[in-house]
Amino acid sequence: MTVTCDARGGPATRWYGPVLENRAYLEMARLLADPVLRNRGVAAGDGRAVLLLPGFLAGDSTLWLLAKFLRQIGYRPTFSGIAFNSGCARSYQRRMVDAVRHAREQSGRQIAIVGHSRGGHYAKSIAAACPEDVSHVVCLGTGLDTALDVHRMTGLGAAVSRSLLATPGSNRQTSGCLTDRCACSLQRSYRKPLPATLHLTSIYSRGDGLVRWQSCLADYATCVEVPGSHIGLAFNRHAYRAVAHALAMPAARSEPAPSQRTCAS
Repeated sequence: MTVTCDARGGPATRWYGPVLENRAYLEMARLLADPVLRNRGVAAGDGRAVLLLPGFLAGDSTLWLLAKFLRQIGYRPTFSGIAFNSGCARSYQRRMVDAVRHAREQSGRQIAIVGHSRGGHYAKSIAAACPEDVSHVVCLGTGLDTALDVHRMTGLGAAVSRSLLATPGSNRQTSGCLTDRCACSLQRSYRKPLPATLHLTSIYSRGDGLVRWQSCLADYATCVEVPGSHIGLAFNRHAYRAVAHALAMPAARSEPAPSQRTCAS
């Protein structure tokens, strides 16, 4: 596993796109047999609540193994209630903000957010909107500055979803839903800089067949490379170790009381 933030250069490589994404099943099999699921070689958690956000066209169920792992090592994972992530950020804003507030009030501590793919966009957005409530953000296969730097097949899926969700004259059409010009509040937060005190970790794979791996790099994030597919990052043994390491980073500041939060609705 390599930690790097300067891998944008180098020789061009052929991008096979979704062709190799079926490796995800092998990655899950390797995870189930790996000692990491028996808490070996990973840092113990500190009891912090961790909100899990699923990827595009996926739901909370895709992250249940990650939730089990986090619970075993000492965190308190929680789900957002997203059953099928259509990619329309505004549809989920209220429930995600409520989940952050509830976890914050229940624990009295800042929470961490882990997002896979499109869920990472939401995680970065929520952290920017709720800077006093979030201590750590971990993105798995997520474009940090450009949400749609993806394979053309992924882009086609976004276009189909956009056409199915929108009706003539709807707000989704005029606000640019599922495009780089999306103007909803979550997308505006996604574009905002994060506080320097917040730990942002981007876990990516050069074998990602859906999101261009270079888009997962930024100089304001700790970037961790793992082998594997895009879909498989949700159950990748190397990614799980990287998530545990990222969450074990100490909070960079004293945590304000829940009443001091500045989370935007």
